[in-house]
Amino acid sequence: MRIGLLTEGGYPYVSGDARLWCDRLVHGLAQHEFDVYALSRSQHQEDEGWIPLPRNVRRVRTAPLWMAEDDEVVLGRRARRRFAECFGELAAVLCGAPGAATGDAPTSEADRFANALYGLAELAREEGGLTGALRSEAAVRSLERACRAPGAHRTAREARVPDLLAVAAHLERALRPLSLDWYKDDGLGAVDLCHAASGGTAALPGLLARHFTGVPLVVTEYGVRLRTHYLTAPDAPPAVRHLLAAFQGRLAAEAYGRAEVVTAGNTHARRWQERCGAEREKLRTVYPGMDARPFADVGESPDCADPDTLVWVGRVEPAKDLVSLLHAFAEVRKQSPRTRLRIVGAPAGPEGAAYLGHCRTLAAQLFPDEAEGPHAAGDNPVSFEETGGPELPAAADAYAAGAVTVLSSVVEGFPVGLVEAMLCGRATVSTDVGAVVEVIGGTGLVVPPRNPRALAEACVALLRDPERRARLGAAARARALELFTVEQNIEAFHGVYLEIVSRGPVRRVLDGEPLPFAVPAEAHVPVRWTAASPSLAARSGPGWAESRPVRATTPLHAPEGAR
Repeated sequence: MRIGLLTEGGYPYVSGDARLWCDRLVHGLAQHEFDVYALSRSQHQEDEGWIPLPRNVRRVRTAPLWMAEDDEVVLGRRARRRFAECFGELAAVLCGAPGAATGDAPTSEADRFANALYGLAELAREEGGLTGALRSEAAVRSLERACRAPGAHRTAREARVPDLLAVAAHLERALRPLSLDWYKDDGLGAVDLCHAASGGTAALPGLLARHFTGVPLVVTEYGVRLRTHYLTAPDAPPAVRHLLAAFQGRLAAEAYGRAEVVTAGNTHARRWQERCGAEREKLRTVYPGMDARPFADVGESPDCADPDTLVWVGRVEPAKDLVSLLHAFAEVRKQSPRTRLRIVGAPAGPEGAAYLGHCRTLAAQLFPDEAEGPHAAGDNPVSFEETGGPELPAAADAYAAGAVTVLSSVVEGFPVGLVEAMLCGRATVSTDVGAVVEVIGGTGLVVPPRNPRALAEACVALLRDPERRARLGAAARARALELFTVEQNIEAFHGVYLEIVSRGPVRRVLDGEPLPFAVPAEAHVPVRWTAASPSLAARSGPGWAESRPVRATTPLHAPEGAR
């Protein structure tokens, strides 16, 4: 198969979202070809460059979302009229203004948004781009008319000129994929399917490829982009937040509705997708894949841990609620005075550094340096460390240092650190946030967030019961190896790809002959085939199942421009 991998601010760049799992997916499916279409978010990301690409990545095309050069396209009178109609209808949907009735019934909001979006895409394809039009005064005036129209939402009617300019600038950035030349027969039109590595703007090229050439689309979200949008820019004016949320919501619903399959990284994300319009029969849960090899030695040697040590591993930031952990540890020390707490992790940015300083101060206040005797130096039972040093060369060594791993977060998506602890065979105590309960699945203790007393009681219960720790750790490791490895992630997506392509028409033509697969889809079914009867063997099979030579292709590792 040839897969068009669509990313925004991630793979193949060195830094960014979804970089790691995309890299593992491409390496894991080495028998298939990948064309990467990447949208970058900043000049810094561009300057950092790409990670090394495997040979099955045939081409990479990139386009920036952080800047847009003027396409110098001058629209004629008829094109300007079409743009005004389509963009005006798009703005009307975002503002909640009623549309014109079609026949006996009014057009649904979803259909109005789709008609406007694809109308703009078709105009961009005919004219060579819409960057200038989307940045023009006409676009701002269309948005203003929609906000002032009868029936518009009250919050939209309160939009002022600065609000309209901010919304228009955001829409121009989000709609930049409309002006790209990625949708021709030698671009996304030549792939067997498109796989958007996130929702939102990353899925827009896949929607356009489906619209223009019928390429099926898969959308994957490990963090729901719409939810992320709701949580950002809380200080923006209400009108700006309302209009941008309306656009992101309509775009998410359109992507979910047009995609053949929508995958989520956990049930929490899956519920979000379903509430935002994804049909239940299209939804699949594909857990992130973790590389279990670095944790194998620790996981197979559960007795190496210090039985009186608690370990916390992660990025130091306020959402991890280390303050509650320190107060909980104070309660633990009252019942188990020999217990130590090792906090392992680096601060996340300036805010994380300030939070780390606050936690160090709190630890010094709660646990003054203690000495075993009058002639011994004092020692604080709480230590703050980072991996990479002589004592803790890797994350596995951090988990190996303690008998119980603690997670104290108040906000968490998919708890990667928790899965790492499970792969190491460690008993865990976690707060009930995000996908924690789904990941733990009964192999650890779960307590309410921001409850130091409950956290302390759970830690003490495990510290005092080594047999229970061993049982939970073994069950946790077995669960992690079954559900959260790279291998299961790759196999799940491979199955999704085969399912979609097996239902669709043959897309690629080489040397005048259609070539759907080098190996038929039936070869991947994990069963033992019985010998065919002579009558069946005499029949001629379908043409697509015959063995055909595959023409070799040369991988292209140099980036291509957006135009």
